[in-house]
Amino acid sequence: MKNLLKLHEVIVVVLLSDKKRILTFSQIVEFITMRNLFPERIGNVSLEIQVMLREKKSNARYLYLFEQIDSETIRLRNF
Repeated sequence: MKNLLKLHEVIVVVLLSDKKRILTFSQIVEFITMRNLFPERIGNVSLEIQVMLREKKSNARYLYLFEQIDSETIRLRNF
């Protein structure tokens, strides 16, 4: 099954499902996996690492979307 959304878009959908818009990386991965929101992945990198990389190592590409709360938690920025 082909992915309909990019991973950062899926993360936004997951964070929007939470009232406070704050979740840990593990919670995000669990939500994505349970609902099969990002079924096709390339390479041997785990989904949790891919989610972390979108927030932490993306050269500030997604700073407008996510704010890091601590080492395991991110929040969706207000628009």
